[in-house]
Amino acid sequence: MAKKKKIGLLTSGGDCQGLNAALRGVAKGLANAYEDVDFYGFTDGYRGLIECDYKMYEAEDFSGILTLGGTILGTSRQPYKQMRVVDETTSVDKVAAMKRTYQKLGLDCLVILGGNGTHKTANLLAGEGLNIVTLPKTIDNDIYGTDLTFGFYSAVDIATHVIECIHTTAFSHSRVFIVELMGHKAGWLTLYAGIGGGADVILLPEIPYDIDKIAKAISKRNDNRGKFAILAVAEGAVSKEEAKMSKKEFKAARAAMEYPSVSYRLAAELEAKTGKETRVTVPGHFQRGGSPNAYDRVFCSLLGAAAADLIVKEQFGYMVGFVKNEFVPVPLSEVAGRLKLVPADSQVITEARRLGISFGD
Repeated sequence: MAKKKKIGLLTSGGDCQGLNAALRGVAKGLANAYEDVDFYGFTDGYRGLIECDYKMYEAEDFSGILTLGGTILGTSRQPYKQMRVVDETTSVDKVAAMKRTYQKLGLDCLVILGGNGTHKTANLLAGEGLNIVTLPKTIDNDIYGTDLTFGFYSAVDIATHVIECIHTTAFSHSRVFIVELMGHKAGWLTLYAGIGGGADVILLPEIPYDIDKIAKAISKRNDNRGKFAILAVAEGAVSKEEAKMSKKEFKAARAAMEYPSVSYRLAAELEAKTGKETRVTVPGHFQRGGSPNAYDRVFCSLLGAAAADLIVKEQFGYMVGFVKNEFVPVPLSEVAGRLKLVPADSQVITEARRLGISFGD
């Protein structure tokens, strides 16, 4: 009689569309590969693994969640920098506790769904001898080793819709509108939503902006009888002056800034330079909420099945990447600690410039 397989599942970091669809893909893939498999769903990400807080699931429990947003397992942020730090209050060694839980339950593999910080910890656990397989999750699309992360295109749909809706009020009032989108270090979401929503200016963390160049782009549009202008701005956008600062200087400058975010500062500066009434819209967490779109449902299902295949083949220590339209195993050691940023000379940027979109540089 074949040994029952025991598979741990956890979702870590910020939630996004497609987490449940990916969990379902893993569960269905394994249920079709093994006669007998138990799933241990850890509550609220790494916290559940640390505290041995879990719920038992069977393959049937993952039915009906393909279109469900968020994560049925719950999630939390457990900073990687704190993983090796023993909690002074509880004296808990987090890494030792996670290993203890894994060994106590006799898991054959732990499947982890998450973003950059999550993958750092996943790589740490793989280095400690645990069988780990991961799936790339983030609306920022900035995980190294994969062309695409799940949640990205669903978030692009939402962000694009926000920009579309802003067009009508911007036109009606002849205003400049800034739509601030998520993305601290990588501007993929803002780039794609900006193009899809018809923004006139797109500001990304990877391309420092010149406020005078932005004002010039808006004035040029007005001269061409454009009554309004739309700016898609990543929350991590920086000016050329800020880009020259050290990390310490930059943090101090932003801490002293009188505005709640860079978009509000931009609005004040542009209104003063152009004379155009300027407003800011921040959709915030709307971007990663709701149901996954059709693309992410398909992508997550296939991604989950590919993860199940790695487990069957006992190929551990890998993330399932999507490279050149194929699912491939990517070593966690190559993924952890690296970001996939928007190349300033990428073809997407080049063609967007041909469309007349300004990047403020």
